[in-house]
Amino acid sequence: MKFLLLTLITHVPDPITGTTESSRQRLRRVVDSAKLAEELGYDGFAVGERHEDPFISAAPPVVLSHIAAVTSRIALFTGVTTLSLLDPVRAFEDYSTLDNLSGGRLELIIGKGNGAAQAKLFHVTTDDQWDRNREGYELFRQLWESDSVTWSGRFRPSLTEAKALPRPLQPRLRIWHGSATSRESADYAALHGDPLFSANVTYAVDPYAELVEHYRERWAAYGHDPAEALVGAGTAGFLITENSQDAIDAYRPIFQARQASARKFNVPIVFETVEDFAARSSALIGSPQQVLDKLSRYHERLGHEVVHLNADGDGRTDKQHRESLELFQAEVAPELRRRIPSRPLGADRYPSGDPR
Repeated sequence: MKFLLLTLITHVPDPITGTTESSRQRLRRVVDSAKLAEELGYDGFAVGERHEDPFISAAPPVVLSHIAAVTSRIALFTGVTTLSLLDPVRAFEDYSTLDNLSGGRLELIIGKGNGAAQAKLFHVTTDDQWDRNREGYELFRQLWESDSVTWSGRFRPSLTEAKALPRPLQPRLRIWHGSATSRESADYAALHGDPLFSANVTYAVDPYAELVEHYRERWAAYGHDPAEALVGAGTAGFLITENSQDAIDAYRPIFQARQASARKFNVPIVFETVEDFAARSSALIGSPQQVLDKLSRYHERLGHEVVHLNADGDGRTDKQHRESLELFQAEVAPELRRRIPSRPLGADRYPSGDPR
């Protein structure tokens, strides 16, 4: 199994102190988290894309380019790239540049997006976001893999023998399709032989397991080898300590702050107590053995090879967050890597050391 740290770059008051960092401080902390992830041996670091409160993650290629400059090994993910909102040509230019700067460490997770802000800022709605996402994906793929593209669609001007630059380092970029509940995304990933990344963060495991099962069924229906299907999954929270009760107690104010934020931004409330959240959600809160057991149970349902953990301290001190990440790497990750074989990520996909 492979392990990513993910941040959506939430910009909210600290749940313990009530203070709010400046945007500069928050973004610098993201870069520091990525450096720490590489130092501790995590496999990847992912930056989300949102265009509304309480997030400041509107420009993942900019953030990831900065991270690429201060790291050398770790795979760089988006989580997700909202292609429904982007001009595919401009998205190609950004990510092809990042691919070259990072030495082929880039992997995209794409999604159609949601939220009211995308309608106000981009004039993209729930009625057309899926069609825009699909069209954006198809053009993005063509631009990545061909020096000359002739194309026409609904949402941007047509292209005739167009060449987008710079040409990417990776001949074929791995593009994951992110989905919370959308079977269309899972079906579309299967159609193109792409991996699926299940959000796996809001509810208990059942709806996500059903989504992954649908993906695998469609994968086989489209004629792909079932053994080649690749799945990743998220987690809803992260705090690991030697003693399980210490983890619950430390996470309680974080959980309460998250509940308050969810109510403010009309996010569904599924788990009413931190104890229920730790027990039934995908959150990794507890002792190393509890976390190991939960990830193993989830793997039995999802069959995933990649999992993301929360990159942010969520109110803990830098020392406490580092200790949690170190404990995971020391006592949980080695056993899961041993039990669950997984395919390489980022530049490790290329044994020669050069995608070209």
